Amino acid sequence: MARGPLTAQQCTEYAARGFTLARGMFESDEIDLLRRAAKEDRELDQHSFGRKDGEGGTVRLSLWNHPGDALYGMFARCESIVNSAEALLSGEVYHYHSKMIMKDARVGGAWTWHQDYGYWYQNGVLFPLLTSAFIAVDPATKQNGCLQVIERSHELGRIDHVLTGEQAGADQGRVEEILKVLSLIYVEMDPGDVLFFSSKPASPLGPEPIGESPLVHDLLL
Repeated sequence: MARGPLTAQQCTEYAARGFTLARGMFESDEIDLLRRAAKEDRELDQHSFGRKDGEGGTVRLSLWNHPGDALYGMFARCESIVNSAEALLSGEVYHYHSKMIMKDARVGGAWTWHQDYGYWYQNGVLFPLLTSAFIAVDPATKQNGCLQVIERSHELGRIDHVLTGEQAGADQGRVEEILKVLSLIYVEMDPGDVLFFSSKPASPLGPEPIGESPLVHDLLL
């Protein structure tokens, strides 16, 4: 079973950096089951949709709001995820939505720089009291387009978002200025690792230039 919630040290790191990486939160047999289910799930594939990144690529994803009682819901509702979210947010949490990002090898597009609260603010969420749990289902490396975050960007406040292709992303001019003063981090992950990040840091998914297509399960709580 999953190895338990975040430690006090990881919660402190989250507050300081805007994110923390929990290595091996899920065992290999658990994540293997999730990977196999996702790759064999025709309904998941049929309900997926694409978003053009403005640079000639497209990102595919499938999204749902109710966690449900199937395998995906079990990961969203397991104690390790829920208890970690409650520790980070200092209170009871609810499931906002889940999504599976399906990046196609060699041809998959990028997910533009964004803040999650940049979207959710427009959906009527008054306070940014949310966290994201990003579960690596396949290996995610710098070479195959792992997640990137800007360290301490959760301190910047909400940034205006504009359309880039078919995606709403953070104002690029402001992002370029931010990158001059804050550190860009490539978050390389093994299957079963979980990245918790604030709803406020900018966090893109890079394009997939080579290798196998990594699946990532992005749970928003």
